[in-house]
Amino acid sequence: MNRRHFTTAALSAGALAAARSAGAEEGASTAAKFRLKYAPHPGMFRHHAGDDYIDQLKFIADEGFTAWEDNGMMGRPPELQEKAAKAMADLGITMGVFVAHPIVNTANFAAPKPGEVDALLEKMKQALECAKRVNATWMTVVPGNFTTNLEWDYQTANVVDTLKRCSEVFEPDGKVMVLEPLNAWTNHPNCFLTKIPQAYQICRAVGSPACKILDDFYHQQITEGNLIPNFDKARSEIAYVQVGDNPGRKEPTTGEVNYRNIFKHLHATGWDGVVGMEHGNSQGGKEGERAVIDAYRWCDGF
Repeated sequence: MNRRHFTTAALSAGALAAARSAGAEEGASTAAKFRLKYAPHPGMFRHHAGDDYIDQLKFIADEGFTAWEDNGMMGRPPELQEKAAKAMADLGITMGVFVAHPIVNTANFAAPKPGEVDALLEKMKQALECAKRVNATWMTVVPGNFTTNLEWDYQTANVVDTLKRCSEVFEPDGKVMVLEPLNAWTNHPNCFLTKIPQAYQICRAVGSPACKILDDFYHQQITEGNLIPNFDKARSEIAYVQVGDNPGRKEPTTGEVNYRNIFKHLHATGWDGVVGMEHGNSQGGKEGERAVIDAYRWCDGF
């Protein structure tokens, strides 16, 4: 069965309509809140909400979303950061991740050059200040690429040492770096951190509550699969989840990953963290945006 067709059929039968108020104003929704904290990102629903940052937050709240993530938050003006934080607080939206440092051309944690770690620590301090302004707990950190002229175990030790120093920046304020393993096949060739067991080993070695894992199921479906068992095994070190279907990195129901079953498992095991919607829309315009929301409604129905 085509899951997209099943989604549309199920929703048209009344599941989505029942969640909306018949008296809502044109273009608005009073949809029931999702069971999990799915987090859209800026621009995902721009055809409905427009380009204004605060209007986008209001739209997702109207649609039942209770979280938000913005990889580029550090680059936004402080006054907008503060305005967004107030809007999220008023709307009951949890701020998810933003990227703490440039992922491309970043400091090489595995074999740092002189001065790179000190420069990285300055960037972490800037990320901390941003996190305070937007009431964020989690910041994405990627350890960069591996090198070919140093034994792998030495590189791992260097990554651990660098992350220990970064943890010292965040730990006093209860903020958390989340390490994201990336796939080297389609998106990030030569990246050092690629798998959940590898991230688990590193976080255990760092030994800080400020250093945890971001488990992006899109990347892990490509790199290693075994999504639910690896999540369960590494659960103690996982602080954040992101999703995207494969192939294509679009919304759930467009690829091979059974997100309805994954979301059911997350809910059943007590996951109350954010689930970042780290993907594009499979269709354009308002129709494509509504398809994204419908897909999450169906998957969230378990």
